[in-house]
Amino acid sequence: MAVGAAPLPPPTSAPARPPIERLIARLGERGFTAPIDDPGVEWFGDSAALAAELGELVRRGEKTASAGLAVAWEAEGDPLPRAGDVKIVIDWDGEPIAVIEVTDVRVQPFDQVDEAFARDEGEGDRTLAWWRDAHWRYFSRECHRRGAQMTQTIPVVCWRFRLIYAVPRR
Repeated sequence: MAVGAAPLPPPTSAPARPPIERLIARLGERGFTAPIDDPGVEWFGDSAALAAELGELVRRGEKTASAGLAVAWEAEGDPLPRAGDVKIVIDWDGEPIAVIEVTDVRVQPFDQVDEAFARDEGEGDRTLAWWRDAHWRYFSRECHRRGAQMTQTIPVVCWRFRLIYAVPRR
């Protein structure tokens, strides 16, 4: 399922964030020691199915970038990602999928996202045309939830990351 293909999710489009101590313990059970004491928690998508699909792309190392609306970060009161941040990627059930490190962050208008970034997101056919179509639909859902208007110039937080650890599939 592509980013833009998911049906309109309910207004609460985020998994419950488990306590960080639980996530660190779960990673430890799999033999991984988190490189910092207080990593962030991240997931991709606005539904269980999308989080599973995108999480698997991260786990396989195919997805090394992500994009979100600046208005969403502002509404949640979350700080923007910063280079050097370590994040535990979770699925919709709050189980760890991977550990990543943020390597680059840029805020730019939707219509200025380029082909290289679309390829690094690892989704669909990895073209800019696919990225723009799917993300227009995805961001439109996010705008709807936030009472915002989707435009070609809406600020998008484009961030890249590297895979530190992929949790083995069960």
